[in-house]
Amino acid sequence: MFLRLALLVFLPAAVAAQQMDHSEHEMTVGTTGVVMNENRDTLPRGCTEVSRDHSFTIYAGREYADQQHGMMFGMSEHEVQVEPCSRVEITFVNEDGIRHQWMVHGLPKYLYPAGMFHIEAMGEQTQKGVFIVPPEDKTYLIHCDMAQHMEKGMRGQLVVGKGSGDLWSVPGISDDYYRFPYLSARSAYVAVFLALAGFLATFWLAGKRK
Repeated sequence: MFLRLALLVFLPAAVAAQQMDHSEHEMTVGTTGVVMNENRDTLPRGCTEVSRDHSFTIYAGREYADQQHGMMFGMSEHEVQVEPCSRVEITFVNEDGIRHQWMVHGLPKYLYPAGMFHIEAMGEQTQKGVFIVPPEDKTYLIHCDMAQHMEKGMRGQLVVGKGSGDLWSVPGISDDYYRFPYLSARSAYVAVFLALAGFLATFWLAGKRK
């Protein structure tokens, strides 16, 4: 009994501590926010030089929430397009009174621990960060990792080169929900018609038996 109680009390705390361990990340912490895994100079494998320098200013807050139902937060740019091997500077302007983040996932882990680049701006603050993208054509996820912020609209995509296809549920870019390709609209209408015909036939046969 005592062992079970101890596990219930201490195990969740241990798991949470492990999940929040950012010791492997390169962090810059200031009064305006945090930058993780900033990279100004080290080239990803396959890049011989920085192809171009990009600078983007991204605004975040309720004002930029998409008009779709359920959206609460948003960003001024839900899609960022850059050349392979380019250096990208992000100026992240948080116009809300709460914290927001601009995170990229799927970057090479040998250069970006956990495969991510991360900017967090405190409420009504501005935070800058720089990173260099790999040489491959690929689409990367951008989102805010604060609880429910991505689900409420803070989701985007970083398109390097030609990209690898739009991510799903990016406001203003792709559909809210993934639509399965194996069921076309025509097939759906046929399925509904057959189901309705079968339903009516059941009642017709039941009436004849009476």
